[in-house]
Amino acid sequence: MGANTKLLRSRIKSVNSTLHLTKAMGLVASSKIRRANEAMVKSRQYADAVINAVSMLTASPETAKSPYLAVREDGRTRLIVIAGDRGLAGGYNANIFRLVASMPKAEYYPIGKRACERFGCEINSSEDYTSAEARALAKTLCEEFVNGEYDKLGIVCTEYNSMMTQTATVRWVLPLERGEQSDSAGIVFEPDEQTILPAAVLEYVSGVLMAAVRESFLSEVAARRMAMDSAGKNAQEMIADLQLQYNRARQGAITQEITEIVAGSGEQ
Repeated sequence: MGANTKLLRSRIKSVNSTLHLTKAMGLVASSKIRRANEAMVKSRQYADAVINAVSMLTASPETAKSPYLAVREDGRTRLIVIAGDRGLAGGYNANIFRLVASMPKAEYYPIGKRACERFGCEINSSEDYTSAEARALAKTLCEEFVNGEYDKLGIVCTEYNSMMTQTATVRWVLPLERGEQSDSAGIVFEPDEQTILPAAVLEYVSGVLMAAVRESFLSEVAARRMAMDSAGKNAQEMIADLQLQYNRARQGAITQEITEIVAGSGEQ
């Protein structure tokens, strides 16, 4: 019986250490949520602005033959895959990789330590990803698309719906879709739409990429916060159950000792 209570004390101590760890990680995630949300909102606003500008440009007849609007049927796809820098975030990383697995013939450009490790690429961070890095990648991908080295560009990222819900999705970036003619009514581009479009597309790809990275990071810290809250509740329930078992075992040990003492005194 003594060995049983010792084992239960050890398990209680171990689960209690896990509880402290999950609380600490939950607090860290909580501290990052507000800043991550602000960054996401700003990046979304910029992405919406460049998307609107590109839509007006592609609505012009002058850009109809631009290589950025070329729809090619070869099916060569490149995907920017945005995952987290670490685990313990519920199904955040697993959902991204499950979606990527459904498109096995694509060529991947990973962002985030877990994605880089999975695809064997140079490590970069999704939390610390900069606009300069996004612009450099966008420049390379735009040039390769114009040269016909691939046919479709997409971003595999996580859409932030709420603290409770984040959804892995693919956002298709290239080729561009034709804009509505009414969107550009009364707007004059200098020197002309065809000249401006390449520079606008570069801003568009880098802007949409940064917005996806920021939204994915917010989704990651939100998922980690919820996962740590759930793990903390489970740990508390486990500690309560183990404490009950320990009390019963201890009570049984005391009862046995009293019985042995009483039996010993009776023999005398």
